[in-house]
Amino acid sequence: MRGSNDDQQTYKVIGAAMRVHRQLGCGFLEAVYRDALRVELTSSGIPFEGEVPFGVVYDDRLLESRYRADLVCFGEILVELKAMAAITGRETAQVLNYLKASKLERGLLLNFGARRLEVQRLSITHQLHR
Repeated sequence: MRGSNDDQQTYKVIGAAMRVHRQLGCGFLEAVYRDALRVELTSSGIPFEGEVPFGVVYDDRLLESRYRADLVCFGEILVELKAMAAITGRETAQVLNYLKASKLERGLLLNFGARRLEVQRLSITHQLHR
């Protein structure tokens, strides 16, 4: 059963992202935030993998096309990073598709490009029940 431990995991990742945004502000390229977040996650003792490849299945066939998740934290939270003026529906849809392809249930969309860190928590299970 999912519970408060899962919330603590996402809070820890979001806290690390907030520390990065507080120190760097907005205006850098996504790669800078990715590298800084990796440093912060390591310093915070948060386990993660970067550039995690996932395949896409269509009609019960694995496609040649792959995508790489920016980060997977705690082995179960897909984290997508952006550095843009604002998150749109396109970015949200992207993360939901990544969750479907990866078979992970929880995702975080973090946008470092705005004056304040933008955070969206996404869950594929909740999306399927809407």
